[in-house]
Amino acid sequence: MNFINSFLIAFRTVRGNKLRTGITVAIIAFGIMALIGIITAIEAMNQSLKESFSSMGANAFSIRFKESNMRMGGGGDNLTKAQKGKKLKKSTLNKVIRKEDAEYFKNNYTFPSQVSIYLRGGGGIDCTYGDKKTNPTTNIWGGDENYLTVNGYSIQEGRNLNSLDVESGRNVCLIGSNTAIKLFGADHPETCMDKIIRVSGLPYRVIGLLKPKGASGFLRQDDVVVTSYNNARRFPKASTSYLIGVMVSSVTELETAIDEATSVFRGVRKLQPMDADNFVTEKSDKAAEMVMSFLGAISGSAGAIGLITLISAAIALMNIMLVSVNERTREVGLIKAIGGKSRSVRQQFLFESVIISLMGAFFGIILGILVGNLFAVVLKTGFVVPWAWVILGIVICSVVGLVAGLYPAIKASKLNPIVALRYE
Repeated sequence: MNFINSFLIAFRTVRGNKLRTGITVAIIAFGIMALIGIITAIEAMNQSLKESFSSMGANAFSIRFKESNMRMGGGGDNLTKAQKGKKLKKSTLNKVIRKEDAEYFKNNYTFPSQVSIYLRGGGGIDCTYGDKKTNPTTNIWGGDENYLTVNGYSIQEGRNLNSLDVESGRNVCLIGSNTAIKLFGADHPETCMDKIIRVSGLPYRVIGLLKPKGASGFLRQDDVVVTSYNNARRFPKASTSYLIGVMVSSVTELETAIDEATSVFRGVRKLQPMDADNFVTEKSDKAAEMVMSFLGAISGSAGAIGLITLISAAIALMNIMLVSVNERTREVGLIKAIGGKSRSVRQQFLFESVIISLMGAFFGIILGILVGNLFAVVLKTGFVVPWAWVILGIVICSVVGLVAGLYPAIKASKLNPIVALRYE
C-alpha cells in the first residue's frame, strides 16, 4: 500500500463516519473560531484606531500636566519615568496648567508652528434643538482659532472661531457631523447654521459645521461641540487643567520643536536646571499606541483561550481515533495478513486525524473571520483578514492532528494480525 492509497482510504473512512467526524470537526472549529474571531475583531479595532488618528497627523504634539494613562484598574501615581528618577518637591507634583500658563507659552513659543490652547469641557453631554435630542455621548471642547487645525478637523460650512469669540467667551459653537445629523437630519445637516441649539441646557449659536473625521467611529470624534476655551471652562464637568497643542510643518522638525517647547514651558513652570519636568509632552499618536498595546494584550489572551480549546479538541480527537482503532481491529488485521506494512497502517490513521483536524480549521477560520468582521461593520472599517493568524491556525491544527493521531496510529500498527482477525 503506497502513500496515495493510504490517504484515499483515510479520506473514505472520514467521509463514511459523518456523525463522528462532524462532532470532532465542530469541536476543533469552535476553538479556531474563538481564536480567529477575536483576532479579527482586534485587527478591525486597530484599523479603526489608525484611521481615527491619521487625520491628526504625525507632526503634532501636546503639552499636559501629567501623562494620559489608560489604566485597567486602580493604583499607581501619575509620575513620568523622568520624574520617578528624580525626587521632586510635593508642591510640584500634579500641578495643573493654568490658563495664564498656556497663554504665556503661546505668546512666547517662537518655533515656526501653530499653537492651540484647549480645554475639555466634559463628556456625556446631550444637545437639543426643538424636539430633537442627541444621545448623551457628545463631548465638549473649548479651543481657540488654531484648535481645528491642530486636532485634524476642517470646516464644512460656516466659519472658525475668531479672537473675539475666544476673548469674550460668548456662546457660539461648531458642531460635529453626527451631532448635526441627529439634530437637523441626515439629508440637510448644513441647515444647522445660525440656529440656536441647547448644549447641556445652555443656548449656543451654531457658527460652523465640521466635516466628518472619516469612516472610523471608534473614538466618536464626530459627536462633538467645539466652543472657545473661555466658554468651555464654565461647564460643571470642565477639566481643571488646560492643554497645549503644537503642530509643525514637517515630521523632521518634530523633535526640535518638542525640545524647544520643553525649554519654554520649564520657564513657565519656573523650574531650576536640576529640577525634573513636572509636565509631559506627548505626540499625537500616543493614545493610539496605548490602546493598540492594550489590544495586543487581548490578542495574547485570545491565543491562550484558543490554545486551551484546541488542547481539549486534541484530547477529543485522540479518543475518537482510539475508538476507531478498536472498531477497525479486524480490518487492520486483514491489511497486515495480506502483506500490509505497519508503516501503511500508521499513515492511514495519521491521515484520518490530520484530515479531521484540517476540516475543523477550515470551518473555524471561515466562521471566525465572519464573526470578527461584525466588528468591522460596526466600526465602519474595511473587511479584515488576519492572514498571519490564519496560517498559524492551519499549522496549529495540523500539529494537533498529528499529535492526537500519533498514539492511536502506533497502537494500530502494532496489532498482531492473528489476534486482530479473531477480535470481536
